[in-house]
Amino acid sequence: MTLMENTLIEYNPTEDKRGYTITILVDDSSSWIVQWASLLKDKLIPFHNIQMCFSKEKVGNGDFAFLLGCTKIIPKEILIRNKLNLVIHESALPSGRGWSPVAWQVLEGRNEIPVVLFDAREELDSGPIYLRDVIKLSGTELLSEIRYKQGLKTIEMVLRFLSSWPELKPVEQTGNPTFYKKRKHEDDMLDVNKTIAENFDHLRIVDNEKYPAWLELRGRKFRLKIYPCDK
Repeated sequence: MTLMENTLIEYNPTEDKRGYTITILVDDSSSWIVQWASLLKDKLIPFHNIQMCFSKEKVGNGDFAFLLGCTKIIPKEILIRNKLNLVIHESALPSGRGWSPVAWQVLEGRNEIPVVLFDAREELDSGPIYLRDVIKLSGTELLSEIRYKQGLKTIEMVLRFLSSWPELKPVEQTGNPTFYKKRKHEDDMLDVNKTIAENFDHLRIVDNEKYPAWLELRGRKFRLKIYPCDK
């Protein structure tokens, strides 16, 4: 399935669920999520007032801001511009707050990745949850294929929210939070004492161009890139 085929996702809200003023924010214009944010914008334009921006300062006043793939915490003076500031996060919050939750969970051997849509607060990933879902993996997907499923699920959940608002009721997070750290260059280093099979989940989550897998052996460092060869 190509990205364009995702336009087949149906969205035709009733009259009482049209006309919202919505901002879509992606704070990194080079992010993989940009193409999905653009597709989302195109699906919403016929029914709502849509703005897409790449800087938090440009977030407009309105009903909803969807914060997609944002790399920085949004301050209160920006959050108050909209009634709700909605984030898609791939973990069973409050477990797994923080950065790169999909990568860390793949490394943990998980093939079902929880996804939540929640209202942002100043504290990291702490807001009330409106929707829960799951991304199912086979255990063989590489990063581009994982991101495809993430992007598709992002659009699905945003459209579900808009189709169900205001009947949806938020549920506060309960329990002790856990946190994933930001991934660094050293996190992409392969263990040369492990087999390819043992390193495979590690290889699945690296970006061949931005942050490829690498190893150190016999006094030298080497980069590894991985591609599917069954297509």
